[in-house]
Amino acid sequence: MAEQHDLMELAKRRGFFFGSNGAYGGTAGFYTFGPEGASLKHNVESAWRDRFTVRLGNDEIEAPTIMPEAVFEASGHLDGFDDMLVECAECGESHRADHLIEDAVEDIEDAEALGVDRVEELIREHDLACPTCGAALAGEPVEDFNLMFETSIGPGSGQTGYMRPETAQGIFVEFPRLKEYARGQLPFGVTQIGPAYRNEISPRRGIIRVREFTQAELEQFIDPEEDEPPLGEVDDVGVRLYPASEQHADDGGYVDTTIGEAVAEGIIGSPWVAYYLGVAQEWYERVGVDMDRFRFRQHLGGERAHYAADCWDAESEIDGNWIEIAGFAYRGDYDLSKHGEYSGDRFTIFKRYDEPVTVEKAVVDPDMSALGPEFGGAAADVAEALQDLAEDDPDAFDSDEVTVDVDGESYTVDTEVANFSIEEQTESGEHITPHVVEPSFGVGRTVYTLLEHAYREDEVDGEERSYLSLAPEMAPTDVAVFPLVTNDDELVGVAEDVAGSLRKAGLSVSYDDSGSIGRRYRRQDEVGTPFCVTVDKDGLEGDGGPTVTLRERDSAAQIRLPVDDVAAELAALLAGDREFEGLSQRYDDVDTDVTTA
Repeated sequence: MAEQHDLMELAKRRGFFFGSNGAYGGTAGFYTFGPEGASLKHNVESAWRDRFTVRLGNDEIEAPTIMPEAVFEASGHLDGFDDMLVECAECGESHRADHLIEDAVEDIEDAEALGVDRVEELIREHDLACPTCGAALAGEPVEDFNLMFETSIGPGSGQTGYMRPETAQGIFVEFPRLKEYARGQLPFGVTQIGPAYRNEISPRRGIIRVREFTQAELEQFIDPEEDEPPLGEVDDVGVRLYPASEQHADDGGYVDTTIGEAVAEGIIGSPWVAYYLGVAQEWYERVGVDMDRFRFRQHLGGERAHYAADCWDAESEIDGNWIEIAGFAYRGDYDLSKHGEYSGDRFTIFKRYDEPVTVEKAVVDPDMSALGPEFGGAAADVAEALQDLAEDDPDAFDSDEVTVDVDGESYTVDTEVANFSIEEQTESGEHITPHVVEPSFGVGRTVYTLLEHAYREDEVDGEERSYLSLAPEMAPTDVAVFPLVTNDDELVGVAEDVAGSLRKAGLSVSYDDSGSIGRRYRRQDEVGTPFCVTVDKDGLEGDGGPTVTLRERDSAAQIRLPVDDVAAELAALLAGDREFEGLSQRYDDVDTDVTTA
């Protein structure tokens, strides 16, 4: 296990990630992914796209990162997307109040769920001080701080906009068009991978809590009355759950079970959420998360997002702490209903009945020649309000007069003018608002988890080494190629040809001829390169054609094999179709000194 400072130092030194804008003093909460990190991040995104877009048969879109204010008024982010802020009166630094509580009080893991008043009390009770200057924070107010970055769209004052705090809204806003691409048939899913922005009060712990980050999200649109997930695909998937009931209990603990049993016993209330927990469990295993340091934790009531009926987090253990790396929420019809209400567009799907049905329907046919002179410009809105009232409360038309509200004003209409009646109508279907199930993955936090869980230290050839035991699919580089020496033109030429042939085969190749062969191995071990190919003089002098030495990262074991076989064997190893140990049955083991530093 890597200490945080060790991993941060390795990440910076080897080009995984580092603080941005260093030439200008840096900007807290923003990180640049270097060559190794950008490649690892791309591999995580590709693996996610393969599982959650391609294999599940979903569509993918790419929406703008800046959206107008009206979008976030409808979504609730303007009013409810807040964190707790406390400002030090002495030095002026702002801090996450709930984080201060969690760091100082051992038995509190989720101070955000306690509410502002209780957090203020705990700051006083524990006499908490400003982490920056040491001044007392007792008595300082705790306030809700909206996390969205505000901007202006267009010149001058322009139109108020915000940088999206989640990629989901880009999918929801485009639902009226996306449903057409799905031919109006539920269920269907839409994915998106891209940046989101949150103006964090106190960014910390490297790329764990930042102000710009990448999300990979799936919005699954379903008919809650008819659509069921294919639970049979994940029934037997084993999971470690930490339900809310266990978190509240004094002696609570994990529940190790299967997805099928968790649904049958009601531990996971939504079968759709359960299905995606099962899919995610297998995906995290595939990309190399240490499953002994992984769990699904159910949100407590006070920490659930405003849109979530139920939510579970995938959490990984990092340096002794549990961090959220994905969320699985049943959002109900909140998002589509809100956008339908605020936009005026139709965020529903027409659900056709098996056979037409005859229904009684309350209708009005207002006499506009009477409404117009009496109510002027409000007449049309009054007529619409009368129809809404007829549908919601037909008994209101039993009296001589009926009153409706329009924009806060009351209008009274004679019932005869409203022309109310009950009619029989034949309907072929109805408009329904789909419900949404959302798996949302933090790409940067997954990258950090993979690095931390893959970090190893051991000894090879009498020397200590640190290396990243990354899954081959995730490794930034597939293979490194070395000429043993650089003063032999023939040997260098063969090494360059080998590197070129591997690139043509679609492999990511690093060519390194700098320093001793031992140092070159150590460099590749530290960035997680699973295999190294070394070209030496002995391999060029054999009777059976040129050979090279293939070295496996974790074991440091080596075999010699023909140059012509290298590309095919590496492709099979990287795809998981062949085990390295099995190659020794096809090729002779060699005992060379090429691993000597």
